[in-house]
Amino acid sequence: MNVSNTSKEKNMCKTKYLKYDVVVVGGGSAGVAAAIGAAQAGASTLLIERNPYLGGEATHSILPAYCGFFTQTNPPEQVVGGVGNLVLEQLAKMGKYDAPYRSAMGNAIVLLDPEAVKYALDLCMDEAKVEYLLHTQVIRVEKVADRITSIECMDDSARFTIQASVFVDATGEANLTALADGPTIFGNEAGAIQIGTLALRIGGVAPDADISGKSIKTAIIQAKSAGMGPLTKESGIIVRIPGLSDIITILPSAKVNGIDAVSLTKSEKYVRKQAHVYINAFRKYLPGFEQAYLIQTGPKIGIRETRRVSGEYMLSADDVFQIRRFDNAIARGAWPIEIHKDPEKMAEYTHLKNNSYFDIPIGAIKVKEIQNLWAAGRIISSDPIAYGSIRVMGTGFATGHAAGVAAALTIGKDGYDVDSIQSELIRQKAII
Repeated sequence: MNVSNTSKEKNMCKTKYLKYDVVVVGGGSAGVAAAIGAAQAGASTLLIERNPYLGGEATHSILPAYCGFFTQTNPPEQVVGGVGNLVLEQLAKMGKYDAPYRSAMGNAIVLLDPEAVKYALDLCMDEAKVEYLLHTQVIRVEKVADRITSIECMDDSARFTIQASVFVDATGEANLTALADGPTIFGNEAGAIQIGTLALRIGGVAPDADISGKSIKTAIIQAKSAGMGPLTKESGIIVRIPGLSDIITILPSAKVNGIDAVSLTKSEKYVRKQAHVYINAFRKYLPGFEQAYLIQTGPKIGIRETRRVSGEYMLSADDVFQIRRFDNAIARGAWPIEIHKDPEKMAEYTHLKNNSYFDIPIGAIKVKEIQNLWAAGRIISSDPIAYGSIRVMGTGFATGHAAGVAAALTIGKDGYDVDSIQSELIRQKAII
C-alpha cells in the first residue's frame, strides 16, 4: 500500500504544470524586488529559488550589510527606494534597522541580521501576495524562436514545467540566460573574476572588545608571525549584528569559480579550515575574544562574480566614473567601484565623482537575443570595472525592481515602452 501511494504521488508530481504571466528565477535581493515589482504592476507572478529561504548572499552567505542603498555623501542620500525601501521598513518594524551606518571605510551601509532578513523578506512577499517556491531548481529551458516559452524545474519529488509570458533572470550567475543559450560574459577580458570570501558569525565577544580594522589586522599579523595558518586576509569587514552581541566578519578568502562544483568544493573546504584558524588567532591575540567561539560560517562561500549577461547596452566604467545620467534610466547606482583581486589583500576602492550616483539605463537589464528575458542584480550588462559597483545588493534591489516592472509591462508584446516602465516604477515609489 505504501509503495502504491508513493508511486501515485510521484506520477502526479510528474504531470504538475504551472502557468503565470511573469516568472522570476532567483530569490535574492534582485529576485524579490523583481517579483514584488511585477506583482504590483498587475502580473500574476511566481518566484523560484533553489535555497530554503530568500535573500541570496545576504542570507546564504550571512553577509553583514546591504551596500548601495545610499550615496557616500555627508549626509548620505538614499538612491534605492521602491521594493528595497519596503524591506528596510520591514526591518525597522522588527527593530533591526533605524539609519545607515558609516563603516570604517567611510561608506554608508545598512547593517543586517541575516536571520531577520529571511523573515523580513517572507513578510514582504506575503504582503505583496507574491507566490514563491523554495527548494526549486531550473534544469531546462524551452524556446520557440527568440522567446522562452517554459522552464523545466525539479524538487526532490520530480520534474515539473512552468510556463510564462516573460521571465526575469535574477540567479546571480546568469543561469537562466545560459540555459536559454543567451549571450553571457564570464569575468574580465582574460576570464579573471573576483575572489570569494567566507563570512563568520562569532559569539562570546566581550561588549567592549576593540573590533576596529587596525586591531584585527594587528592580531592576524601576530598569528601569521607565530606560524598559524592558513590565514589569508589581514583585514576585512567586522561589525556587530544589530541588537545582538554577535559579530560577523568577512576574512577567509580563496580564488574560486562559483559555477564549478570542483572549484567550489575545494574552496569551501579551504575557507572552512581558515575559519577555525582565525577563531584561534582571535582568542590568542585579540583582547576581548578570549571566550570567542564560531557560531556559523557561510553557509556558502560568498561569490562576488561569475557570469553576467550581454544586454542591449553595456554599462561602462566611464558611465560610472562620470556619474552619467540617462533619459531612459530605470535605477541608480551609488556604490564605489570595489574589486577584490587577491585573497591576501583588501579590495581596491575607487569612489564615485563627488560621492554621487550614476544612472542605469534600461538597455543594461534587457538581455540581447531573447525577446522576453530581463536581467536583474549583479548579472546586468556591464563591463568588468562598472561591475565592481553594480554588483552590490542595494543596487540589486533597484535593478530587480525595474526588471520586474519591465517584465509585467511587456506581457504579450515585442519591445518595450520606456516611459510606461518609468512611470510605473515611480508609482511604486522607486527612485530613478
